[in-house]
Amino acid sequence: MVKLAGKRVAILATDGFEESELTSPREALMEAGAAVDVIAPDSREIKAWSKKSWSNDFHANLRLDEAKASDYDALVLPGGVLNPDALRTNENAVTFVRAFVEANKPIGAICHGPWTLINADGVKGKRMTSWPSLRKDLENAGAEWEDAEVVVDQGLVTSRKPDDLHAFNKKLIEEVCEGRHS
Repeated sequence: MVKLAGKRVAILATDGFEESELTSPREALMEAGAAVDVIAPDSREIKAWSKKSWSNDFHANLRLDEAKASDYDALVLPGGVLNPDALRTNENAVTFVRAFVEANKPIGAICHGPWTLINADGVKGKRMTSWPSLRKDLENAGAEWEDAEVVVDQGLVTSRKPDDLHAFNKKLIEEVCEGRHS
């Protein structure tokens, strides 16, 4: 399958990302033909979280200060609690995410990943889902929250948890294939 040949996708993550929420979308996007870069704010090595404990170390292709949103067709924001909590308070990460929002490029965010979108002003007026504890945060930021396996709104793909990854990956690939939304 080469639906996404020529497409470049950024995955922004830092220590504490939920391992499956990075690895599963990355594998699905690559199988569909996309080039995928893992981008980390401060280091080229980041540590995964898997369910209830620390897991594997992952190599990031680029540090955030080396990456430009304009070089990518889409963005993925994995969850985990620690990862998006750190990213949403990192001004460079928020600026990077905001560039995708403003360019109307496809964005996939799963679990706690939408926290960073809130700080990047990317949720107002959007239909979304997330881990249930983010519901009020998203509603207070102007999103319409739904409890669904996957929700798509004008290129924004959101899911609740690792169990939703199959549906998330499928819709993410469709949105990256479609490209920018006006």
